[in-house]
Amino acid sequence: MNPVRTGFPCPLTRRRRFGWPRRVFAQVLLMQLAVATGVTVLATGLFLAPLSAQLDDQAMRRALAIAGTTASPRLAAGLTGGPPSARGPVQTEAERVRAATGAEYVVVMDTRGVRWSHPDPVQIGRVVSTDPSAALAGREVMEIDSGTLGRSARGKVPLRDADGRTVGAVSVGIEYDSVRDRLLGAIPGLLAHAGGALAVGALAAYLISRRLQRQTHDLAFSDISALLAEREAMLHGIREGVVALDRTGSVRLMNDEAQRLLGLGPEAAGRPLDEVLGRGRTADVLAGRVTGEDLVTVRGHRVLIANRMPTDDGGAVATLRDRTELEHLGRELDATRGLIDALRAQDHEHANRMHTLLGLLELEMHEEAVEFVTEVVGVHRATAEQVTEKVHDPLLAALLVGKATVAAERGVSLRLAPDSLLPDRLVDPRELVTVVGNLVDNALDAAAGTPDARVGVSFRTQGRTVVLRVSDSGPGVPEERRELIFTEGWTTKAPPVHGKRGLGLALVRRLAERRGGTATVAGGPDGGAEFAVVLPDALSDAPAEVPSDVPAALEPAEEAR
Repeated sequence: MNPVRTGFPCPLTRRRRFGWPRRVFAQVLLMQLAVATGVTVLATGLFLAPLSAQLDDQAMRRALAIAGTTASPRLAAGLTGGPPSARGPVQTEAERVRAATGAEYVVVMDTRGVRWSHPDPVQIGRVVSTDPSAALAGREVMEIDSGTLGRSARGKVPLRDADGRTVGAVSVGIEYDSVRDRLLGAIPGLLAHAGGALAVGALAAYLISRRLQRQTHDLAFSDISALLAEREAMLHGIREGVVALDRTGSVRLMNDEAQRLLGLGPEAAGRPLDEVLGRGRTADVLAGRVTGEDLVTVRGHRVLIANRMPTDDGGAVATLRDRTELEHLGRELDATRGLIDALRAQDHEHANRMHTLLGLLELEMHEEAVEFVTEVVGVHRATAEQVTEKVHDPLLAALLVGKATVAAERGVSLRLAPDSLLPDRLVDPRELVTVVGNLVDNALDAAAGTPDARVGVSFRTQGRTVVLRVSDSGPGVPEERRELIFTEGWTTKAPPVHGKRGLGLALVRRLAERRGGTATVAGGPDGGAEFAVVLPDALSDAPAEVPSDVPAALEPAEEAR
């Protein structure tokens, strides 16, 4: 019966591969075990190497101490009592000391090197096998040497009589096999301690490796390398800004799109967010001081949508989407709707006037019909002429004429201040169109529905600086909110279909500040709010040339009137 193919390797046919493991935790565990074993072996060897020399030195010093204690004037007096003898006082004293101290031998010799004592009585009366000249010369000697009793640790001292004269020497030997036995006896205990230290190190390595396994999700080094490469490709390839922050609020990484949207460079990495961006809503949103989803913020001339997600290590990852083009489209849609509303209002008003004119003609009231048409045409021409006389820029003039029509339908009177004057020397007319459009729209919304609703617009120039004021008869702005209303995302209106509100006044202030100007709000002369915008260097130095065909185009209408 054939086994069922499931796409997974069959346990019976799986081939085992022996070698270096792929998982991170396993490699780290093996490396830590190797390091711990190597350190243990090295420490044990470094400890054993000087131990043998230390034991030799201790044995030689012990032999020297025994020899020094034995070499007394009383023992020296025994060298003068007769020839060396196995039963003499010197041999008796030497054997007593040897038995009491556990020394291998205690040999007393005279100035000729003849032994007066020895563990083997046969050696008494014979010359010693090693050179005694250093001890007989009055110096103490420590050495490891071989003699008639084998290899031993020796200590030799001169033997002096009561008058201080050297009459011989005392040599004491410690069996070297006992020194070696002490060294070998210390090795098992040392290895036991080393094994215990190795076991503790292995346990610690295992625990660290298990923690590393959880943190790396049991990945292999090749998997981590591939994930890192994929992350780099994804971060720098997507058309959405990504900003990663650590737990201290410093920038951990920032992809290319985020650098473009925020106007920053690679040097921002590692620096605090507030230091990089400065104080403002953008920094507050990315730092988490403002919470919510799809938060709107303005950075330079860009409108951004930000979302922030905290990470397990206390940091956060923020994403940024550029809504500048969409916002422009939305505003163009609003302008188009405003134009449609103006056309609809004009169409409605035109239909009423045509019905009135038709009624006058049917009633054969021809003179009244002529007066009615003259009056209607004069009112519209007067409104357009009033605007164009004070506002020479065609874009702004067209904007204000259209806003006046919309205002009239909403029951609001839109007026230009009598002393207003704006020459046709604007450096960037579209910039001022954005400012005027936002402020007039807000003023119309505020004034609509109030008694004697009105909106006032004033243009003043001071050199190359343009000062714009827009006032309304609405409820006004409380003093405690006069700075808050310029914050991105702050609004009291319902959001439109195409996106979010709370950007108009923020853009107005941002445009003014970009030119080094200001945008403020205060109480207006009509009881509502008055917005003042100062735009330095908004006018060019020299007046713009007026095309020769413009007056010709305007004069026929003048003549027809």
